[in-house]
Amino acid sequence: MAFTEWTMQGVEFVNCNCAWGCPCQFNSPPTHGDCRALAFVQIEQGRYADVPLDGLRCGILLSWPKAIHLGNGTCQAVVDEQADARQRAALEAILRPIELLLDVEKRTATVRVPGTLEGSGEPIRNPVTGAAHRVRINLPAGFEYSQAEVASGTARATGAIALDLQGTHAHLVRFHWSTHGVIR
Repeated sequence: MAFTEWTMQGVEFVNCNCAWGCPCQFNSPPTHGDCRALAFVQIEQGRYADVPLDGLRCGILLSWPKAIHLGNGTCQAVVDEQADARQRAALEAILRPIELLLDVEKRTATVRVPGTLEGSGEPIRNPVTGAAHRVRINLPAGFEYSQAEVASGTARATGAIALDLQGTHAHLVRFHWSTHGVIR
């Protein structure tokens, strides 16, 4: 089977229903037995065959009945309204406006898709002092990233995959992905 070659680089915000640290990243069962999440990216540079993806935003709402590695997950894809017909086809998604602000170093993010979802990320706070607590996950062979800044996330989504997350695992990453996985 021939694959269409693609690559993209940019920043990503993920918020799931797991406790901070997300055991799924370590091939362990999710905190509550199932996985429900949102993941949104700002593509700084990318291509799908000869279709440029630079500057686009896209995301997915995800749901797995058990651990991610056991499969049987479902997703709802979202692509912002800036994409032209070829770009939408390349990303195989529905047309939606996406508001997305990310700062990986500060561990802050906001995402909004009108009528569908709202989410945010902020630094985990020290329970005694209230100061921002910096946490990183380093996964040299991770399936999604090599290094992530961990945050506390909140999200509400309606539709086929509903989310109501409050103070759960979130992470922000600078990514570089391709047809062949994470580029290191």
